[in-house]
Amino acid sequence: MSWLRDPDRPLLFSMVFWLVLGAVVAVNLLDESYAPTRYAFTVNLALVLGLWPVLPWNPGHRGRRLASPAFLVVTFALGFTGSAGTHAPLTLLAIANLAFVYGMRMATVILAGQAALMIALPWAVGRPMAGVLMEVGLLMVFAAFVLGMASSVLKARQLAERVRELTVAQERGRMAAEMHDSIGHHLTVIKVGLENAERFRDRRPEAAWDEVRQAKELTVAALADARRWVRALRPLALDGHLGSAALERLAGSFTGTGVTVSFDVTGTERLLKPDTELVLYRVLQEGLTNALRHAEAESVRGSLAFEKGRVVLVVADDGKGRDQGRGFGLSSLAERVQALGGTLSSGNAARGFELRAELPA
Repeated sequence: MSWLRDPDRPLLFSMVFWLVLGAVVAVNLLDESYAPTRYAFTVNLALVLGLWPVLPWNPGHRGRRLASPAFLVVTFALGFTGSAGTHAPLTLLAIANLAFVYGMRMATVILAGQAALMIALPWAVGRPMAGVLMEVGLLMVFAAFVLGMASSVLKARQLAERVRELTVAQERGRMAAEMHDSIGHHLTVIKVGLENAERFRDRRPEAAWDEVRQAKELTVAALADARRWVRALRPLALDGHLGSAALERLAGSFTGTGVTVSFDVTGTERLLKPDTELVLYRVLQEGLTNALRHAEAESVRGSLAFEKGRVVLVVADDGKGRDQGRGFGLSSLAERVQALGGTLSSGNAARGFELRAELPA
């Protein structure tokens, strides 16, 4: 039933559709002159109702793209099966939908074709052209408004995607700096230890081997740290995935680390702002990484809940818990969550450690 709440469909378009459809039905039922063609009108109306929920409002829905031209045809046909002209806004919605799926240029060409057809058909049957031109002019005024709104929505989507890309790039830069500090510290200590070993090798061989052993242990730690950071950085590209899909991919990227990771979603999913989505992504990332690094956990569970007016992410592990107080990572995340009007809480649970983020949605 997710198509009933298609997040890509502008709310105003849904309101116009149902209001105009109700007017079309009322006009047809009240005008007895339409009685002979009422069966054809009913079939036409059923096609309109059947196509509306499956209309794509994003060019990415390639499997449903043919629904757009089909919807244009059936809404235009209402003018012949019995609508007294009240169907015109539905045809404009169909053209706006074509703009979302096939682009503004295609929608403009089709609109021009419709205007030409509206002039040619009455002219062919000898209708007075003054009234026809007035109808076409009125259609063009409404069309300019509808296509203008469609263009604004498309540009807003492009801007939101650009903001998302820049936010992800900024996050990758910040994480790369943290990785440099973490691994750089290990490498610095290893370098000093090996220099000591070189200095002690003749006078104090045992101390030299101690330094070599410590350097070896630090090398193992540095490699493990590097793998964790690479795993954490790689999913930030998101590969076009949004919302819970991106979080599920992140959870899946920790497969093979020796910790069982599960992730579930409850409630009706809604589109989130790019900043909110990225902070949730970072909270899950922090919870999974800390469970792997510090908690000695066997399993970690991530849970994303869409509630009224908010979204809640909980990351819980079954490890040994940890000391009170927040490290730099959690403190930084808490500030980012608060900047978006949310809260971040963390602490030892009945078993293990739990990280909980609540954000407005």
